Amino acid sequence: MAKQILIKPIITEKSTNLADKRDTYSFVVNRGANKLEICAAVEKMFNVSVVRVNTAIIPGKPKSRSSKTAIVRGTKSSYKKAFVTLSPGEKIDFFGGEEN
Repeated sequence: MAKQILIKPIITEKSTNLADKRDTYSFVVNRGANKLEICAAVEKMFNVSVVRVNTAIIPGKPKSRSSKTAIVRGTKSSYKKAFVTLSPGEKIDFFGGEEN
C-alpha cells in the first residue's frame, strides 16, 4: 500500500535544505492519495512520526524538441507533490549511509 502511494522522494538542493532546516521532506505521490493516506504511508515505510502533510499539484510544463524535419511540441505530465513534516529530531535517510 505504501509503495503505491509514495512514488519517489524529491532530492534536490531546495528539498535537501528544507529537510535540514525544518525536518520537512518532499515526495512525488499518487494523484488520488489524500493527506491521511500519505501520512500513514510515510509512518509505515520509514518508522517516523509525521506532524503535518501539505500537498500541491504541479502542472505539466510545455516542452519542445526540434530536428531538421519537424518541431515536436508537447507537455510534461503533471504530478502531485507532498511536503511531510516530521517530529523534531527525527530524520529520514534516503541513501542509507552513516553521518560522520
